[in-house]
Amino acid sequence: MKQTQFDINTEIAWCPGCGNFLLLQLLKESLDELDVDPTNVVISSGIGQAAKMPQYVNTSFFNGLHGRGLPVATAISLTNPELLVIAEGGDGDMYGEGGNHFIHTIRRNPNIVHLVHNNMVYGLTKGQASPTSQRGFKTPLQSEGVISEPLNPLALAISLGAGFVARTFVGNRELTKEVIKQAVIHKGYALVDIFDPCVSFNKVNTFAWYKEHSYVLGDDWNASDKIQSLVKSMESDPFPLGVLYENPERQPTLTEMHPAYQKEDTPLFKRRRSVQELTSLME
Repeated sequence: MKQTQFDINTEIAWCPGCGNFLLLQLLKESLDELDVDPTNVVISSGIGQAAKMPQYVNTSFFNGLHGRGLPVATAISLTNPELLVIAEGGDGDMYGEGGNHFIHTIRRNPNIVHLVHNNMVYGLTKGQASPTSQRGFKTPLQSEGVISEPLNPLALAISLGAGFVARTFVGNRELTKEVIKQAVIHKGYALVDIFDPCVSFNKVNTFAWYKEHSYVLGDDWNASDKIQSLVKSMESDPFPLGVLYENPERQPTLTEMHPAYQKEDTPLFKRRRSVQELTSLME
């Protein structure tokens, strides 16, 4: 296994064979290949098996409440725009409990990378259906099969104006690394939905299933056409993999638009206020 400056010697509490092991290594390799300084990276997550990942990377991190990885990541990026901020978690954490945060983070366009481990099931809480579970999928709670339409995060993100929207599969190592690196380089909000099999609680959507039910977009794919990308994002059997959409015109980020940075570009965490100013604010 390739050694990187992001490696950390700690015991990993995932099931043997979990796709998270692959994604963990690919994320570390991607950051290493981009020559990112680990001291300039912060990973924010909520609750879940996927949300444990920041604890296994040699960077700063924040583990918060279920579904709250995105608002924390937004605040960190706004406070210190010099950091590379990554919000990371599972499909339940990010699209279920964090669904409203997902919507409004796209609207705000903070300069963050959003990595979602999509295994179409809740892994930490023992196998309930998640927002991306397919119709008919049977679980201990949905014993007759899921009846709800699965959430389409890519179509939602594109329609709301996200500047970078991609999907990959951990079984395709080189594609996953390339997509993560492109998301890091992108200025603004970047969504990467990652097929990442749960070997314990989803015996349907396995490594073999994702491989059989997905395909990689060709070199002739035009990711700058929003309408075409929206149509492509609605394909589901097979699922398209790669960068589905990247806005050819860079949109201003939350930091660039925020009033706090209009008159002063010093990062918020470096600003100091006098006792008199603080007293006046309190009053």
